[in-house]
Amino acid sequence: MPRIGRALRALRSLLLPVLALLLTVGVAAPAATAAPAGARVVTSGWNDYSCKPSAAHPRPVVLIHGTAGNSVDNWLLLAPYLVKRGYCVFSLDYGQLPGVPFFHGLNSIENSSHQLSDFVDKVLAATGTEKADLVGHSQGGGLMPRYYLNFLGGAAKVNSLTGIAPSNHGTSLSGLVNLMDLLGARNAVHDLAPGLTDQAFGSPFLKRLNSVPDTVPGVRYTTIVTRYDEIVTPYRQQYLSGPDVRNILLQDLCAVDLSEHVTIGTTDRIVAHEVANALDPAHATPTNCLSAVR
Repeated sequence: MPRIGRALRALRSLLLPVLALLLTVGVAAPAATAAPAGARVVTSGWNDYSCKPSAAHPRPVVLIHGTAGNSVDNWLLLAPYLVKRGYCVFSLDYGQLPGVPFFHGLNSIENSSHQLSDFVDKVLAATGTEKADLVGHSQGGGLMPRYYLNFLGGAAKVNSLTGIAPSNHGTSLSGLVNLMDLLGARNAVHDLAPGLTDQAFGSPFLKRLNSVPDTVPGVRYTTIVTRYDEIVTPYRQQYLSGPDVRNILLQDLCAVDLSEHVTIGTTDRIVAHEVANALDPAHATPTNCLSAVR
């Protein structure tokens, strides 16, 4: 029964963005094309292009949302949390499909990686810094920024990548990828939303990315994962191998934290505390269950 429950939750999470696509662009939607990188201006202290990093926090932080997320909703907790602690924080929208508002990260991951590249350049120019720290959720913490680092020269412009529930080595989606293949539906889903199928086990994109080492020299990597993840499965697929890597299981920090794939990246203050530690390891403080109220 637990396996069935996990599969149903994964199916629901997969179908929500697909349903949104069907309602907005229809089954006969035109082929996806990359939209220019962008960021919404918000009033809670992030995406402030006049912000200059301090000596204590000398690099801007770029937040990268997950599949079917956007630059605001994904970061309503973490962005203000980091701004309050003195960071210059920026977030982008990427992976847009024509005529589909709010649900982003659905275009091809390669196209999205180019959007990230352009956005990082924009942030570095505005802040007058040489490198940024990247923090992402799901696709935005795994495959997409890793493609930028490995294939688009991003390593020269990035100090660290912190991935929250990152899709680093793809996903079985609690067994639904096998079902999709049995039904012959992979190509149809790919035509509609390639950002989904790029992350599925066996995809050409995944094979190319994982043909090279997980990490790039000079970049620090942190992964924060939950054993209750029902989307990027098995959850151990999220871990990275290589130098300058720290893999963290959330339940090792707080055994009673039940966050799954969505909540670990959107509402979990324990994770926010550990992200702050990853950004400034020289001043890290212990993360535990009490971090949820600090």
